[in-house]
Amino acid sequence: MFKAGKVAIIGRPNVGKSTLLNVMVKEKVCIVSEKPETTRDNIQGILSGKDFQVVFMDTPGIHRPKNLLGKLMVRKAQASLLETDLNIVLIDAHSGITKEDIEIFNLMPVKLNILIINKIDGIDRRHILPIIEKAQKFNFKEIIPISALKKDGTGLVFKKILEYLPEGFPFFPDDQLTDKNERFIVQELIREKTLEITYQEVPHSIAVVVEEMKERPPSPCPLPQTGERIKVKGTVYIRANIYCEKDSQKGIIIGKDGKMLKKIGEFSRKDIENFLRKKVFLDLWVKVYKNWRKDPFALKNLGY
Repeated sequence: MFKAGKVAIIGRPNVGKSTLLNVMVKEKVCIVSEKPETTRDNIQGILSGKDFQVVFMDTPGIHRPKNLLGKLMVRKAQASLLETDLNIVLIDAHSGITKEDIEIFNLMPVKLNILIINKIDGIDRRHILPIIEKAQKFNFKEIIPISALKKDGTGLVFKKILEYLPEGFPFFPDDQLTDKNERFIVQELIREKTLEITYQEVPHSIAVVVEEMKERPPSPCPLPQTGERIKVKGTVYIRANIYCEKDSQKGIIIGKDGKMLKKIGEFSRKDIENFLRKKVFLDLWVKVYKNWRKDPFALKNLGY
């Protein structure tokens, strides 16, 4: 018997949805940041086994949007609920069940829904029981406390997913890890490093677009000592633009004497090389695209 199905991971911003997906598929498919509203698109992570295939769908955090980008993000998250076999709803153990969480609970279709109480590491376990008791008033098949970061309880989550998954056929080849292409993942890795390194006011206003990505073939290079020509391994040349909304933000991203941008480039390149398993030459540029989060044309132009 082969089991296959789609599983959406739903919740408020910054409750650990992307971390959980990465743990489940055992690879880094989604970028992770402490900044809320990091995930901007539905990203599928695929885990295939001998007799199963689970397609996990990381979704943007459901929140009250402040601009057109936010509205698009929330719509994408809500739309994911229409095509799933099972839904995982994440809440933060530190904040318990909030008013915003309850609004999300009420959005859930009447189907298989599992509640995950995440981030139980560093919290007194006695505080979890009242959250479970409150959650039992809602329509959840399972309520499971975990720490996605510490991989505590994630094995039980996966066991329950397989238990509820329907019989079916695989959606993707068994060696495929995500529905996104290499260019999308590279853009996200650059955005992740920009989120990590820049100041608080910058992250929500940045977008990254890979303008060029091509593999350069090995080329002959003379040894400085002997003049003997050897072949240097090929590299992947990537030219990408980091877009922000203000000149002041551009200055922050570039930094004094270009030091901030250089740091973003160094950290991004390492992750991209690990992902592509190839040497990378990363050419980063910073450009201002005023009010792009409120402009429908700009959003489309930037891939949203």
